[in-house]
Amino acid sequence: MSNTKTAKSALISVFSKDGLAPIVKKLDELNVTIYSTGGTEKFIKDLGVNVVPVEDVTSYPSILGGRVKTLHPKVFGGILNRQNNDSDVAELEQYQIPQIDIVIVDLYPFEKTVASGAPEQDIIEKIDIGGISLIRAAAKNFADVTCVSSVNDYEEFLEIISQGNGNITLEDRKRFAAKAFNVSSHYDSAIFNYFNTSQDITSLKISETKGQELRYGENPHQKGYFFGDFDAMFTKLHGKELSYNNLLDVDAAVNLMSEFKGEAPTFAVLKHNNACGLAQRETVLQSYTDALAGDPVSAFGGILISNTEIDKATAEEIHKLFCEVVIAPSYSPEAVEILKGKKNRILLVQKEIDLPKIQIRSCLNGNLVQDKDLKTDAGEDLITATKTAPTAEQIEDLLFASKICKHTKSNTIVFAKGKQLLASGTGQTSRVDALKHSIEKARSFNFDLNGAVMASDAFFPFPDCVEIAGNAGIKAVIQPGGSIKDQLSIDYCDQYRIAMVITGTRHFKH
Repeated sequence: MSNTKTAKSALISVFSKDGLAPIVKKLDELNVTIYSTGGTEKFIKDLGVNVVPVEDVTSYPSILGGRVKTLHPKVFGGILNRQNNDSDVAELEQYQIPQIDIVIVDLYPFEKTVASGAPEQDIIEKIDIGGISLIRAAAKNFADVTCVSSVNDYEEFLEIISQGNGNITLEDRKRFAAKAFNVSSHYDSAIFNYFNTSQDITSLKISETKGQELRYGENPHQKGYFFGDFDAMFTKLHGKELSYNNLLDVDAAVNLMSEFKGEAPTFAVLKHNNACGLAQRETVLQSYTDALAGDPVSAFGGILISNTEIDKATAEEIHKLFCEVVIAPSYSPEAVEILKGKKNRILLVQKEIDLPKIQIRSCLNGNLVQDKDLKTDAGEDLITATKTAPTAEQIEDLLFASKICKHTKSNTIVFAKGKQLLASGTGQTSRVDALKHSIEKARSFNFDLNGAVMASDAFFPFPDCVEIAGNAGIKAVIQPGGSIKDQLSIDYCDQYRIAMVITGTRHFKH
């Protein structure tokens, strides 16, 4: 096959006309015959450029309200013929089919229509049939045809035909074909996922067209990439590029702080996906100060997140700490200038968007998929299992601790008092180890555990945890229950007047 092809004809059928005019004018300048239909045909005519209506080729008008325009052998024969195949060339002559060297298509905006909340009939009408067929045909026959399948590629295509005087190399044609199949596969995945909302079909279709290569993965010897629309979720005000580990911490921080949306000023400090400090207070400054006090050692190089605007006074305190990322819904102008004082510190403004309700992770030679844990323990979920009932203040702390526990690696134990995280044992192989780690950590930062509450992500198989916790000063416990030996822990709590509530919901996080 010839490496370079000189374009003599082009079929243009696009939804969006943005950026199309310079291409049309350049093709006209190169004496390329242009075929088109419908709105695109009118657009080209309005530019003063000659265009051949597709109807003149097919001898059929656009029918069914525009649903059928280009679906015809005289169109697809012109695209799919193999120019080095004598039989194909002879059939083109026999049936008077024009050769088509370039296909430019921009598909109906299916995903945007779905996102707009449009009625189903409008969504269905935005399922492109002719356009997707043209893309697949042209991309398949990249040996002879160039397929431009997205407005994002217009500028590059214009540069190629301008520099090459209408000549397009095989390398470029094949690269455009790869882009075209990326467009078509993503489009079909979006349509499938729209129809498969009930998950009746147990297939997993994931397609993200926005991707960026990261500096490296979890470690410097690993490659790393992020696929997703980061800019739809954050406005980045300052700092270096986010790393793989930064993104994992940001994800953990956002999910944790979503539990406190709309509540009093709440501040959290995270390290390695776990909260090492969290507090809720009347002001953002006090919430930051008390969150930092939870573990000022781990806070070094951590991720900071607030559920309310960060003001000047808070920024001045944050600026004293080396931290990787700061996240907030907004910042005062003075706060931004202060926090920009460290050139690498990443400042993010979090936007209001809906997050995915499923979680996906690779496993063995496939993927695990599950519903996201969207259950937040509330007062109406609590069943008092002990003779001693928790006070109103203790209930607030128990629910506060439960929210943190839900977003901490298992096995975990969380201590809280006065809506402040005192300590947590994270990612331990036994619940007793998590408990002992929590006690040791709380004491190392001089926290008084007397009157504090304890949250556990799963049930207590034996009474040893409540015994150790009681001896440390814990006065109320929240746990899911479900052990065949629950009564042993309840009996111990009754004996020492410790309140225990059971939620019925486990919150493992691995």
